[in-house]
Amino acid sequence: MNRQALICRNILEHPQITQRELSQAMDISLGTANRLIKECSEQGFIEVLAEGQYQVTPKGEEFMEQYRVDGAVIIAAGFGSRFVPLTFETPKGLLEVFGERMIERQIRQLHQAGIKDITIVVGYLKEKFEYLIDKYNIKLLYNKEYAAKNTLATIYHARKLLENRNMYVLASDNWMRENMYHAYECGSWYSSVFKEGDTSEWCLSFNKKGRIFHVEIGGRDSWVMYGPAFFRREWSEYFLPVLEAYYSIPGTEQFHWENVYMDLANGTAQKRLLESGFSELNGLPVKQFGPDQENLALFINRQDATQVYEFENLEELRGFDSKYQNHSDNEAMELVSRILQVSESEIQNIQCLKSGMTNKSFLFSVSGKRYICRIPGPGTEQLINRRQEAAVYETVKTLDITEHVIYFNGENGYKISEYYEGARTSNPSDWQDVSRCMKLLKKVHQSKLRVEHRFDIRERIEFYEGLCKINGGIPFEDYSQVKERMVELINGLNSMKRPETLAHIDSVADNFLFLADGGIRLIDWEYSGMCDPLIDVAMCAIYSYYDDPQTDRLIEIYLERQPDISEKTAVYSYVALGGFLWSLWAVYKSHVGEEFGEYTLIMYRYAKHYYRRIRLLDVSSCTK
Repeated sequence: MNRQALICRNILEHPQITQRELSQAMDISLGTANRLIKECSEQGFIEVLAEGQYQVTPKGEEFMEQYRVDGAVIIAAGFGSRFVPLTFETPKGLLEVFGERMIERQIRQLHQAGIKDITIVVGYLKEKFEYLIDKYNIKLLYNKEYAAKNTLATIYHARKLLENRNMYVLASDNWMRENMYHAYECGSWYSSVFKEGDTSEWCLSFNKKGRIFHVEIGGRDSWVMYGPAFFRREWSEYFLPVLEAYYSIPGTEQFHWENVYMDLANGTAQKRLLESGFSELNGLPVKQFGPDQENLALFINRQDATQVYEFENLEELRGFDSKYQNHSDNEAMELVSRILQVSESEIQNIQCLKSGMTNKSFLFSVSGKRYICRIPGPGTEQLINRRQEAAVYETVKTLDITEHVIYFNGENGYKISEYYEGARTSNPSDWQDVSRCMKLLKKVHQSKLRVEHRFDIRERIEFYEGLCKINGGIPFEDYSQVKERMVELINGLNSMKRPETLAHIDSVADNFLFLADGGIRLIDWEYSGMCDPLIDVAMCAIYSYYDDPQTDRLIEIYLERQPDISEKTAVYSYVALGGFLWSLWAVYKSHVGEEFGEYTLIMYRYAKHYYRRIRLLDVSSCTK
């Protein structure tokens, strides 16, 4: 940290600043301040106008140009799972604190410091940030890996913005009480506050000059990484090649960018790089990227405990801004408050559940009892008829096999149900679990319960195909050929005149709950309708990613005997058709912003593979 530059910066910002005020602003002794003023004066950077009045000279202004801040990168790609259900609708950085959105507060503070070149790296709900382009003349950079990787990947995708530039790196969800940004920065730093007692934050050790030499996750009574950071161009020149190398190393997908710096500061980066096959970076030997490398010096920027806030969860935000106690302006919170007749402040212990492929859900407590609120996912209104789902729940109520639903909205699909303490989901690799699941499905199939609507797989394929074509197309090269084969299978099933019963359709292992008292429940009936009962066997197989022997075993478990050729043909056909259908479903979901990794490919492979299995069955039956 260049302290002569800090003297000049303080004088530029406060022309009437006194020597004592300089010492306080820089956290140095009065004697040290006097010496630095004398050095700056001797080098012609400043001139003393009168006692306690200084002026930066043209030479000083030229000297300061190397420290001028070029811009800022704001990280805003993540989901913010600890702020559900608010972040189901709004990215965390766009949440308001005292009526002001956190990211907008930071943009305005940057503007006040003269920083106008601002890029926001977006991912989750990226469209929500678009208005900022017109309002503040910022730029957006999309990180397509936001759902699978952490901030190491975010900085990797933004690295070109940082190269050969002096740049702030901010998190969109930080809140700074006072403006801590400047037109000039005199060294690379990381904001820090002091945490008393035990903490899980990233704890810092630093020398008398403030240079960080060790980082440890978790500690006690420590200064911790908290808030924004600043990258000098010289620092980025050495840091970014290491970050790029880490990006390509398997196992770093969930690393924060700070993990890379921690390894550098602690002296472990060289070993990791060498073990991963890197002998040099940017034309320099890896050994030159050690903790003593002067260009990798990162300094602590100590802040008052009331200056920087990184809200960890909704409870912390509630404690800071009373608005969130009872008026969060969130549809799900307002719904729970109304249905359970409690204030929003009584909705506690909120946790994001693993997002389903169709819906999002969160767990919460009211008066010591836990519930789950389901929120339909993006584009779901195109896929699910919620009135039909409500009708199914009403119909199967007599079987007493579903979750206990407290509230269901047949218009928008919002659902509140009781949470079963100690319950677990079925394990598709445990054949005893599978056997119990198949018995429950058979109970539904044999119940003779009926609803007015059908699950028509031909109609669903045409429907999803239409959605895909409207929203961005179908990416499979051989789609037309594969679809012809699927139509052939549908026609074959129709000619078999299979019986129809109420079918669940979504018989994934996660929808079977094994209760603590030994009972079993089947939840989430949104795709349910009248259909061939064997479709549930097929769907269970593909949702579990079963191979051929596992699928055949599942059929035998359901039937409790060996299947005949027609039953095998039916199940195999539904496996192929289900794979084809859900691959289209996943393509459509990707068009509306939700990615499911390799799921699309796996489903499409089921369609092609099981068509071939059916052809082999036909050959086998002809040779007998």
